[in-house]
Formats: sequence, structure tokens, C-alpha cells
Amino acid sequence: MSAAERFFDTNVLLYLLSGDDTRADRAEQELSAGGVISVQVLNEFASVATRRLEMSIAEIREVLATIRSVCRIVPISGETHDVGLQIAEKYGLSVYDAMMVASALLAGCNTLVSEDMQHGQVIDGRLEVRNPFRRSGSDVGDRLLHTTPRSETRWPSLSGARDSAPVSSRRCHNLTWY
Repeated sequence: MSAAERFFDTNVLLYLLSGDDTRADRAEQELSAGGVISVQVLNEFASVATRRLEMSIAEIREVLATIRSVCRIVPISGETHDVGLQIAEKYGLSVYDAMMVASALLAGCNTLVSEDMQHGQVIDGRLEVRNPFRRSGSDVGDRLLHTTPRSETRWPSLSGARDSAPVSSRRCHNLTWY
């Protein structure tokens, strides 16, 4: 599967900032090969990062710049909205998940990398949902916001206490923000 055929859901990107090193490393491995994201993914990431993770806009920009360097970004359009509503109605997905699926379909992706949707589900006969955190046929546990923040070597501000080190001096393995 080529990287251009994979579309990443916001939850996978957010795991880059997780205290769950196994999931953070897995998300990093998935993203390092590149793929596709939509403007919706960028917006959702920024929203969660500011509200729940208490990151500054400067920190968010820096993380997203790294993600944008390895992922192609597709816009949200009227067509995306129309296809998304059809997908929501046909498959019973939430509107936001359906818009993500619509973006992936319109971008020509054949895999949607997501933890939120049913692993193995095939949508519209051509887009398969794949949970990168699934092990031995089952989920591996808690979600991002129920894990502890990354260690001091990675995004220490996620613990709620700001640290003086700039984002650029923090570590994120192969996606290269150190």
C-alpha cells in the first residue's frame, strides 16, 4: 500500500502527543510513511490540542508543520459535505466521521487509518478502515485523553505544567521535532 492511499483520522495524529508510548510510537511509525489528511483533521487537531491538551498556538503550528511535511492535505468542499451526508445516512456514522470518510474517498484513498471506526469495515466498496492500534483482533485499551501525558523528553507541557523548553527542543522520534 502506498502512503498516498492512506488517509489519517485526527485520533491517530493526536496519539503522537500521548503518554502511551506504545501508541505514540505506532502513530509515528504510521505517519512517517506519509499519507493524506483533510483540513478537517487539521482543525480537529488544533481544537483538541488547545482545549484539552492546553498547547499554545505556536506549539500547535510547529507540530502541524511536521505533520504537513509528510501528509498531503485535501480541502473540504461542498462535494465533500454532500458525499459525507450520504455516507452518514447509509452507514450510520456520525456526521464528522462521515465527512472524514468522504474526504478519504474523494482523495482516492483505499485505507482510512482510524481508531474510532470499525476495524475492517469497507465503505463504498473501496475504503477499508484500519485501526493501527489493534492487536490480536482486539483493541488495546484506553483512548488518548485517558492516558497520561508524554514523558519529559516528549511534550512536557501536556501534563498541564508549562516548561521553558521550546517545542523545537522536544522529541518526537522520526517525524523530527526535537
